[in-house]
Amino acid sequence: MAAPLAGKKIVFVTGNAKKLEEVPGGRGRPTNGLISLSPRDLTLFIYPFLQQVPEYQGEPDEISIQKCQEAARQVQGPVLVEDTCLCFNALGGLPGPYIKWFLEKLKPEGLYQLLAGFEDKSAYALCTFALSTGDPTEPVCLFRGRTSGRIVVPRGCRDFGWDPCFQPDGYEQTYAEMPKAEKNAISHRFRALLELQKYFGSLAPLTAGDDRPGRGAGEG
Repeated sequence: MAAPLAGKKIVFVTGNAKKLEEVPGGRGRPTNGLISLSPRDLTLFIYPFLQQVPEYQGEPDEISIQKCQEAARQVQGPVLVEDTCLCFNALGGLPGPYIKWFLEKLKPEGLYQLLAGFEDKSAYALCTFALSTGDPTEPVCLFRGRTSGRIVVPRGCRDFGWDPCFQPDGYEQTYAEMPKAEKNAISHRFRALLELQKYFGSLAPLTAGDDRPGRGAGEG
């Protein structure tokens, strides 16, 4: 996939404005706390999903691949899509990729109550970036990041999904209580972006005058 992508513009397909704050170049400029991806290799343009895109079902990897393939079909070129899961170990990985609908119906308090009958409150947040060249004959590449933690009584700001009820391992604060820079340094999305950064860094050596990784902002 490296040759077809080197130096090309890639469309980041998302309808979630908050996620754009955690992806470099999401608003046409670096965002605080985000890792830097060389603009020689990656230029992001925002393209919200159209309403007719189906909501896929299956395992996280399957869903990411299908979303990416559909996005590439609509955009007719290279695309990057992101999918996030919140997985409860006591429930065999659920809600997983269906967390959006669980959260919509239950709110953070309801997510915590789902585990009321279980001693095991452990969970993990999983972020997957899927990348396509736009060529349907080329495989979709996946880049994953995972942060382990536990589900707790919701605490903190309510402006970003299930953050109030997820407390990462080794911390006394939930995602929602953490300063943005601190959350961004350990989050599942940050870890997935690191894997993506490594991939783009391997495409081609930077030439003199190119922006270098690390000069922009990292993830949140």
